[in-house]
Amino acid sequence: MNKLILLPAFCLLSVNILTAGNETVSPVKPVVKKVIVYTTAENTKLRISQTETVQFVDFGQPKETQPCVFIDPAKTFQTFIGIGGALTDASAETFAKLPKDKQQEIMQQYFDVNKGIGYTLARTNIHSCDFSSGSYTYVDDNDAALKSFSVTHDKQYRIPFIKQAIAAAGGKLTLYASPWSPPAWMKDNNNMLKSGKLLPAYYQSWADYYIKFIKAYEAEGMPIWGLSVQNEPMATQTWESCLYTGEEERDFIKNFLGPTLHKAGMADKKLIAWDHNRDLIYQRASTVLDDPEAAKYVWGIGYHWYESWTGGGNTYENVKRVAETYPNKSLIFTEGCAESYDFNKMGEWKWGEKYGLSMINDFNNGTAAWTDWNVLLDETGGPNHVGNFCFAPVHADTRTGELIYLSSYYYIGHFSKFIRPGAKRIVSSGSRGQLLTTAFLNTDGKIAVIVMNQSNETIPYRLWIKGQAAEVTSLPHSIQTLVVE
Repeated sequence: MNKLILLPAFCLLSVNILTAGNETVSPVKPVVKKVIVYTTAENTKLRISQTETVQFVDFGQPKETQPCVFIDPAKTFQTFIGIGGALTDASAETFAKLPKDKQQEIMQQYFDVNKGIGYTLARTNIHSCDFSSGSYTYVDDNDAALKSFSVTHDKQYRIPFIKQAIAAAGGKLTLYASPWSPPAWMKDNNNMLKSGKLLPAYYQSWADYYIKFIKAYEAEGMPIWGLSVQNEPMATQTWESCLYTGEEERDFIKNFLGPTLHKAGMADKKLIAWDHNRDLIYQRASTVLDDPEAAKYVWGIGYHWYESWTGGGNTYENVKRVAETYPNKSLIFTEGCAESYDFNKMGEWKWGEKYGLSMINDFNNGTAAWTDWNVLLDETGGPNHVGNFCFAPVHADTRTGELIYLSSYYYIGHFSKFIRPGAKRIVSSGSRGQLLTTAFLNTDGKIAVIVMNQSNETIPYRLWIKGQAAEVTSLPHSIQTLVVE
């Protein structure tokens, strides 16, 4: 009898396998359609530019002398949630200083998938963070009952900014929130800055504060998808910060924040633990998730990249350890930026390569979502109330109204524009160390293959799928997206 076997949902045709008794007739050879190549490269004008369209031909077994990127759409891994950036006070205040046409441009360039790079994910701060013009909260001092709670402060800049971003993204933006510090009077150092700890007497008040924030923002038309427990809970910073050991975070989730979210009817909100660097990610994940009563409230583990800037190296494998050990929990990159801001260094290509290297490794190690830090900063690398200035993918020179796009904007775009929510990561493997790669199968059947070349060499290679290959060339210091359709 005839039996129809469907191949993975990409651009291979379905084939009929005819069976007669124990005999199986070989299937028709798969047919792969075209590959559209988009390129960004140093010392060229190419910026997510369509550079060629190539076809597959029969190729068979590659030789060791023939560089290849191999993909296997039949082997799928984590489901992709989205890519985006942080909609902070600093970004909102900078945006407000731009002329209307530049405001429209920045929204289009970030959130429109056709004319821009199609962000679908965003993070914002619960009251002030370092990238605010000053410290503030939403309640009066010593108001443990939170009767004075109000987000009126945010209505001047941040809320209108977020609303425009949601509209530019087509009416839907996956938005999550993070606190940098409880109000000073809830802490043992009586200061929002320079770490300190949440006083046990205010555990419930602080848990209630998250609920108040979510309700207030949603009442303004901004749905909150999720929240993290605490930004950088092991960092003593000069700005807003608060320390939690793994046990303290676990117990706060288990005894206060988790039950409070559920009691408020917010069990669907994605609760993210850790929200700090890769260096301690496994220790924190195991401390929280090995406790079933805490783990049941936790959607996933968030992390940053700053260990690589402070001597910790690139500890990408730590992310993989968490993914392997806790396969039922998700991983989300919640923050990263280039620090040590210098206006004269905006043109350096290394900023983009830093992003590309991180994103490829993070996705290959199981990450489902990836969030940059500030989407927009001014010519000073701020505003920032503690002088912690840094780079963003786009800067506005508020003196002239000019927008400056860094290489990082384009490198991120090679992922966010072509990998869409709901995609599945598939196997992607380079036969040369210079060709870093990851790949995703989108829900429409198209495959997006990212290939990054940090070397000084031009490298001809073949994209290989099941015995067929298409010839492509990787330019020095470039990143490509190959769309198989």
